Amino acid sequence: MKRAELIDLAENWFSQQGWKPFKFQKDTWKAYLQKKNGLLNAPTGSGKTFGLWVPIVLDYIKKNPDYQTKHKKGLKAIWITPLRALSVEIEQAASRFAEEMGTQFTVGIRTGDTSQKERAAQKKAMPDLLITTPESLHLLLSSKDYDKTFKNLQAIVIDEWHELLGTKRGVQVELALSRLKTVSKDLRIWGISATIGNLEQAREVLLGPTSEALENSVMIKANLNKKIEVRSIIPETMEKFPWRGHMGLHLLDEVVPIINNSRTTLLFTNTRSQCELWFQKLMHKYPEFAGEVAMHHGSINKETRLWVEQAIRNESLKAVVCTSSLDLGVDFAPVETIIQIGGPKGVARFLQRAGRSGHQPGKVSVIYFLPTHAIELIEASALQKAVKKKAVEDRVPYLMSFDVLVQYLNSLAVSDGFYPKEIFPEIASTFCFQGISEEQWVWILNFITKGSQSLQAYDEYKKVEIEEDGRFKINNRGVAMRHRLQIGTIVSDAMLSVKYMKGGYIGTMEEWFISKLKPGDVFTFAGRNLELVRIKNMQVLVRKSSKKTAKVPSWMGGRMTFSAQMSELLREELYAAATLEKGQKTSKELNALSGIFERQKKESIIPKSDEFLIETFKTREGYHAVFYPFEGRFVHEALGSLLAYRISLLSPISFSIAFNDYGFELLSNQEIDMQQVIDNDLFSADFLMDDLYKSLNATEMARRKFRDIAVIAGLVFTGYPNKLVKSKHLQSSSQLLFSVFRDYEEDNLLYQQAFRETFEHQLEEGRLRLALERIQNQNVEWRKCEKPTPFSFPIITDRLREKLSSEKLEDRIRRMLKQLEN
Repeated sequence: MKRAELIDLAENWFSQQGWKPFKFQKDTWKAYLQKKNGLLNAPTGSGKTFGLWVPIVLDYIKKNPDYQTKHKKGLKAIWITPLRALSVEIEQAASRFAEEMGTQFTVGIRTGDTSQKERAAQKKAMPDLLITTPESLHLLLSSKDYDKTFKNLQAIVIDEWHELLGTKRGVQVELALSRLKTVSKDLRIWGISATIGNLEQAREVLLGPTSEALENSVMIKANLNKKIEVRSIIPETMEKFPWRGHMGLHLLDEVVPIINNSRTTLLFTNTRSQCELWFQKLMHKYPEFAGEVAMHHGSINKETRLWVEQAIRNESLKAVVCTSSLDLGVDFAPVETIIQIGGPKGVARFLQRAGRSGHQPGKVSVIYFLPTHAIELIEASALQKAVKKKAVEDRVPYLMSFDVLVQYLNSLAVSDGFYPKEIFPEIASTFCFQGISEEQWVWILNFITKGSQSLQAYDEYKKVEIEEDGRFKINNRGVAMRHRLQIGTIVSDAMLSVKYMKGGYIGTMEEWFISKLKPGDVFTFAGRNLELVRIKNMQVLVRKSSKKTAKVPSWMGGRMTFSAQMSELLREELYAAATLEKGQKTSKELNALSGIFERQKKESIIPKSDEFLIETFKTREGYHAVFYPFEGRFVHEALGSLLAYRISLLSPISFSIAFNDYGFELLSNQEIDMQQVIDNDLFSADFLMDDLYKSLNATEMARRKFRDIAVIAGLVFTGYPNKLVKSKHLQSSSQLLFSVFRDYEEDNLLYQQAFRETFEHQLEEGRLRLALERIQNQNVEWRKCEKPTPFSFPIITDRLREKLSSEKLEDRIRRMLKQLEN
């Protein structure tokens, strides 16, 4: 069959469905049939699955003219997805097309949720298309004779590539692809990505920076002009001194009419705690929503999550309060309205969420923005402009993730073993390891066979044996089993399952939250108030409680920070607010904030683009100095510590530090000589690394980071499925290793990696440097204020939150507000 005839086949199928293929879909079909690799850039809900699955089936039809009567068995295509929730969607779309084209294609799913029985069946006979995750693909690479499984693989599609890029799971994908290119001779590699800033680099990371695959590749962009409408929910009365204590709940009544006027609504929260709280308050105040509103986040059990996803599809639910667990392509055609609670912290995330509404091509996406405190309306105004400009963030890829490399080599050693000479060129061809030196490679090989120089005396670290023919192989069954149990790069705190006394499973919680509770304590989880009965064998046994007040769980992953681009947009909005004249036309968000701006100007100033604002004032707590870089909380955490350290070099003084996305505060019991701070150029980027090391206790942060690295590299074992190792034991094992490397083996690559990741990813050292350079070019505006200003108030109240219970905090803040209003 000629290419044109094949494409006619697909177009006929589309017209039978009452559809017409988009230009980007047809372009992708043609490119694939010309044996090209590529990256398809298309928004959520635009039919990108059919963009790539259609040509895979057409190519099979072309090669097998008797496809309707004879079926060639074996794995032909792999579809990698970052979220298990997406696999069912892809399976339904793929099966339908393959079936209606008359092929006898089978489609299978293999993720962490796949049963043992199904895996065994797949081992005997692989489906034609396997939908899987990066972790499950590495598990397949760790099985015997994997090269036979992948021998006839024609295509591998990496869905939602923007979500994997810039994570260690992305590095896992790079390494797996480097192997599959060698094993599968006729392989085509395609990525699908929603919009990110660095699309060209995304393609380079996917295909390898110097590979033939990159040379023979295309970038296809879907030019679908998706209209996005942002509507801000503006409170009728504006507090002059904003704070985020009520999580936006004071606007609950404004949300209910929106839910009632829509067929289906998703309410996105930024954290699981906020999700729990909103669901609880909504059900408490509006009991008539029982059975019509549900909750969805990553810690709720799988059955409930799947039920909620299905209920949205068939519109039996009116609304779902959710977290980013519903961010990605789960295909719900009927979602009509999206409400974003609190600033989304990044433009890409906001656009992705907006795209869940009006999920058909050509439809307008409507997203409501609900501020958790007044100043977040500036973010809403900034997002309006970002939507118009279609400006999105870059995703920064990881480099030299030696922990992932060690894990990968152990996977190969567990399966059929490997010869270093054959594997090294493949690894060096990836983006992540393009700069790996011979010396580092030799160190890694020594590490997996001897356990690095300081651990040579201990047999448990000598996992890989070198056989007579030079093959590197793991022959010990116990080592192999423990390795397979631990394949993956997502390292979270030890998870405990939460169960009713009578045995019903509710979901999972992090050990660190549970460890703070005692029997009899009541906490809210999965929308219910639960009383802790006891903890037994990593299980939290609970019963329902009728108590009205309960602790709201928090998860370690709950702290998000502004993206660099979001910070920039926010600063632009603020600078615009600083020069606003009375009666001048502006966005309705900035208009609504005019009272706050007036008050801020009365007490202090709103900084312009060439100004850097510092405010000082005294309260009964002590002397406050508040700085406003508007760079996001991670940068402010580092900047606050750096400045506190540099000030203490001028005169001995100790501080407590508080920060949010807008600025940071240094609080002391003695007055800071601010003129001395300004005169001594303490915002210099010179000696930044040295000073950060000393100021932040960087070793302590690196020690925490090392725990994750040690788990990924297999230096510490996390335990068997029903017998997980407690996180404090993991922590102490990894700390012991960290101390050994610090004292005896400072050139250990994993030890060095802990520091590198601390600076690059946690402290965002590159962004910090740029922020300091910007501040150096601005004029410092130091304002001595009588009392806290509207800008400083959210930072001060955030610090109080750490110390006070929520009831006491509200009372305290009411008193503070009363004094300030007077």
